[in-house]
Amino acid sequence: MRFVFGIDVSKVTSNVAIAIDGQVFNEFKITNDSLGFNQLLTQLQQVNQPEVVFEATGVYSRRLRTFLQKNNVDYVQLNPLAAKKQLDSLRPNKTDRNDARHLAETQFILNRVSTYQQDPIYQELLDQSRFYQQINEDLVRDKNRLHRILQSVFPEYEQFLSCPSGKLYWQVLITLPTPTQILSYDVDSLAIKIKTCSERNISDKRSRQLAARLINLAQLSFQSVTDDSSLIDQVRYYANELLRLDALKKKIVTKMLSIAKQLPDLTILESIPGIGETTAVLLLAELGDIRRFNNANKINAFVGIDLRHYESGNFVAADHISKRGNSYARKLLYRTIGNIASAARFQPSHINDYYQKRKKQSSLPTKKIAIACVHKLIRTIYHLIIHNQFYDYAKAKEQVA
Repeated sequence: MRFVFGIDVSKVTSNVAIAIDGQVFNEFKITNDSLGFNQLLTQLQQVNQPEVVFEATGVYSRRLRTFLQKNNVDYVQLNPLAAKKQLDSLRPNKTDRNDARHLAETQFILNRVSTYQQDPIYQELLDQSRFYQQINEDLVRDKNRLHRILQSVFPEYEQFLSCPSGKLYWQVLITLPTPTQILSYDVDSLAIKIKTCSERNISDKRSRQLAARLINLAQLSFQSVTDDSSLIDQVRYYANELLRLDALKKKIVTKMLSIAKQLPDLTILESIPGIGETTAVLLLAELGDIRRFNNANKINAFVGIDLRHYESGNFVAADHISKRGNSYARKLLYRTIGNIASAARFQPSHINDYYQKRKKQSSLPTKKIAIACVHKLIRTIYHLIIHNQFYDYAKAKEQVA
């Protein structure tokens, strides 16, 4: 006899349907807390080898998943798209109760394989990665806001350094945000002020160059606000926020690296030319345990770069990527191709060789060529981790040849 528990997870409660050999014989509702989960556990312990099926509902289903893992109960977690496709034909009336019933009943037909249970380290890394992405988005947003305000206060300030960003830029901006304040100093005294704003040991020559440039920009600028304007306070506020967010990003990466060092996959990813420790740990977090995928094509689908083909009659559409799945991983892999190309001068790789070859021989846009390289990168990552090998350019070239 097969016992299947179909569970439809909501915010506060979950509907449970228990089916025996294809027939639902019991239904009940539990709360998504210790009392409700213990009620479910009592039912699970009464049968031999229970099968649990539920649809992933983001943060709501995570508690159920963790509870099942801690109690060593195998489960099938369906992504929402797969669940919709499998249950659509059975949903004349969609209710939470019916969804639980259908999840249980279809398990006898589809015989879904139990979900691979990753080491909890991967979940912690994913949580940290999403927090990192969130902080990065806040950083970009505040940079744009600071840029907008500077257009009224001191637009020339953005020419002070080669890039209007970084600790020195923000610290000097907090200390001296207006042209009048800058022009109250001579080159030597301003150079000393700039040196105090830097954590690094800037040479006297470099600090004087920066001071002279800043004074020149202040002389060129026409100040449209007074020194006691609220916009000056906003400049200081956003510069301080950017310093805080930048420090927080580095703190998150440091914590992720300390966690990920327990896994052999980190050093394998770092062995690929162009992938530094930050990129490696973020890839590890977003892709999770590579071993749960049967082949590299599964990873393509997971990150949404699997190709979609459409034809009808005489019409054949151009193939395009699905853009489903993990968008963070997709963007990260895309940016990694740029890093690999940049590092190729000192760290050659077969991925960059392919990238440069396609750019010369093909009229395809750069983005499409980069996506083709992402396919190759995924296959490389999958092979290295599955076989527990480090990247070797000579071997990679031989296999390509």
